[in-house]
Amino acid sequence: MKYLLILIILCSSFSYAKPVGKVIAEIPEASGVSYCSDSDTLIVVNDEGSYYEMDTNGERVKRTKLGNYDLEGVVCEENEIFFAIENKGILKVQRKRIQKEKIALDTKFKGKKLTLFNKKSGVEGIAKNGNYLYISKQSNKKKKSFIAVVRLTPSPSKIIDIIEHRVPDTAGLTLHNGYLYMVSDKEDILIKYDLEIKKKVNIVKLGKGAWEGIAFDNKGFVYLADDDGRVVKYKKKSLGL
Repeated sequence: MKYLLILIILCSSFSYAKPVGKVIAEIPEASGVSYCSDSDTLIVVNDEGSYYEMDTNGERVKRTKLGNYDLEGVVCEENEIFFAIENKGILKVQRKRIQKEKIALDTKFKGKKLTLFNKKSGVEGIAKNGNYLYISKQSNKKKKSFIAVVRLTPSPSKIIDIIEHRVPDTAGLTLHNGYLYMVSDKEDILIKYDLEIKKKVNIVKLGKGAWEGIAFDNKGFVYLADDDGRVVKYKKKSLGL
């Protein structure tokens, strides 16, 4: 009986069952998602230059055409929305009126100019903490995939650090409870990254998808954007987070 109990514990510890979520919206080429805490809504962006605002059940969808942009990431704040454009840079837009402002960014780091905005392997994710942006540079090669930490003001914005996480194709970012979360399109995984010790502290295997965005709300749910055309809602506990 003792050995049977040990075997059951070991089997449960190495379970590879993938978490199951609920599809709450179908958005063509959904490439990023962010939670707006002030309105309890989601902003979802796509590759065709549109963003969609909806409630956390995927209802009351409002579509706004921003322009001819390949939108890959988004951060929603009370007064502003920040958009990551794969091959053009970072765009700041006022929420109450569609007033656009491109963020001036000095892409040099330690004397070397970094190629961040590229059509084939450009910026794919964005997160924000106060005056700092975290921008993921996409690459299918581990050594060329990284996150640039950008100080926004004073202008021009500057890269002050590089996070070399060695995860290929990091296509979505968010910050939650002091941790940086990223999803890999290529590997179908969700990574929890500790910024203080600069290490991955949890890796969650996801179901098959073109995962390109992640967001947390304040009610214990996680939202993933799938470039194949859907937004999926999970219970935070079901992901082991």
